[in-house]
Amino acid sequence: MNKYTEPHIADSALITIDTQNDFTLDGAPARIAGTKDIIPSMARLLECYRRRRLLIIHVVRFYLRDGSNVDACRRQAIEEGNPIVVPGTDGANLVAGIEPEGSIRLRAEDLIAGKFQQIADNEYVMYKPRWGAFYGTRLEWFLKKHNRNTLVFCGCNYPNCPRTSVYQASERDFRIVLVTDAMSQWYAKAEEEMKNIAVALLTTKDMKTLLG
Repeated sequence: MNKYTEPHIADSALITIDTQNDFTLDGAPARIAGTKDIIPSMARLLECYRRRRLLIIHVVRFYLRDGSNVDACRRQAIEEGNPIVVPGTDGANLVAGIEPEGSIRLRAEDLIAGKFQQIADNEYVMYKPRWGAFYGTRLEWFLKKHNRNTLVFCGCNYPNCPRTSVYQASERDFRIVLVTDAMSQWYAKAEEEMKNIAVALLTTKDMKTLLG
């Protein structure tokens, strides 16, 4: 095991990516195939982190109706009236299976402004304006404030936002775990991609054992 990349689970933060209703539920406008299927694994992983009182960060997207904050590749579709993760709509909410107990209303205006919204003990939501969770955000500062050196990733659509976020984390010298059965759109080549940058590939069962 590489002494510089070996995960320190006791000093880790669990990061969920874009696991919102509009990307997950059947019939949703931007449904990513397979995301609904990983919710039970994500829920088990989250329960382990909540029980250990370790840091959890849910990373979300919001698309304003006028398209002003949307990626260039999707902006025209939003401008033409395709509502996806619109602030204040149910589609923008976290999927029920991964929320902590109680009803949560995401404060989109504050989140878009770069604030972290606390939704439970040691559990937060943050907004990212593009694919990667570190781009244009205060995530690195927040993690260092909480003395986290290891990031554990799970969530929606590996090829886009999770993969970008993992590479950004690697550029910042974080130790990284990706939970393969709690990540949608995982594919064969992905294992090679992640191993090439020394990301530990674990399952929910592995994590449960490590977390105790």
